[in-house]
Amino acid sequence: MLSIKNWLNNYFGFTKRELNGLLFLMAVLLLVTVLPYFYHSYFVKPVFQSTNDQLAIQKLVLVNKQQPNFYQKMQDEVEDAAIKYPTTLFKFDPNTITLAEWQKLGLSAKQAQSIINYRNKGGKFYKPQDLQKMYTISAEKYEVLQPYITIQSTGFAQKFEKNVYPDQKPYVKKELAIIEINGADTLQLDEIKGVGSAFARRIANYRNKLGGFYKKEQLLEVYGLDSLKYAEIKDQIKIDISNIKKININTAEFDDLKNHPYLKFKQINAIIQYRKQHGKFNSVDDLKKVLILTPQIIQNLTPYLFFQ
Repeated sequence: MLSIKNWLNNYFGFTKRELNGLLFLMAVLLLVTVLPYFYHSYFVKPVFQSTNDQLAIQKLVLVNKQQPNFYQKMQDEVEDAAIKYPTTLFKFDPNTITLAEWQKLGLSAKQAQSIINYRNKGGKFYKPQDLQKMYTISAEKYEVLQPYITIQSTGFAQKFEKNVYPDQKPYVKKELAIIEINGADTLQLDEIKGVGSAFARRIANYRNKLGGFYKKEQLLEVYGLDSLKYAEIKDQIKIDISNIKKININTAEFDDLKNHPYLKFKQINAIIQYRKQHGKFNSVDDLKKVLILTPQIIQNLTPYLFFQ
């Protein structure tokens, strides 16, 4: 303690009275800080909740989240149950009676108004048992009212009447259409089962670039049309080779050949240059003299060429 006094006196220059006052204030602050800890540790007994109490609290919190108005409804039911309302029983239609008539049947104003609100939102009572769905109607109250419930069949009961349909003809499987693909437009190609509008456009575009198909297997060259799709549609198509548009190889220019899928630009130029240097092509054998043309290319091109 003396060392603290000496330190404070040396660095801050307090008088003896000021120094004693400062030490007293520090002691009070220390006591105020530590006292609550000792009080709670030695004088306050902790409150323990049993497992059942904790589960009950969790259920109440969950109900409050899922049904925010649950406790208000419960309070209304308790208040309504505590009050006995005069009852006058008479035959009634729950879809048409007024608020005052519900009250005559023994319901409170709140209970009657909840049913009116249900009807105003489009709710309907189609059979007497539907009244049990209203939480404002207790099981005991329903037993009292049930003999007096009369629901008009017009409009409401029709919902539950069994619809009568005329006898349907047995399903007859349609025969698959056989489409000639060199003369068909996209709508006719779409009739092929498994083709669809996208493939119909692709087939038509590729056919126009070729000049027509001379064998079914050429469909495998259409973008996206794989062997599975080909196997699905091959029996629904036929080919008329007379519809193929042929090219006169001796008069064709670059623009006439540039879009053909079987020729590249270098091959087209080679054909035109050979023709300028050596004259007309008389047959397929003359095409073999154009070195850049492979036997496979010549075989693919032959159905689309004529020599004149």
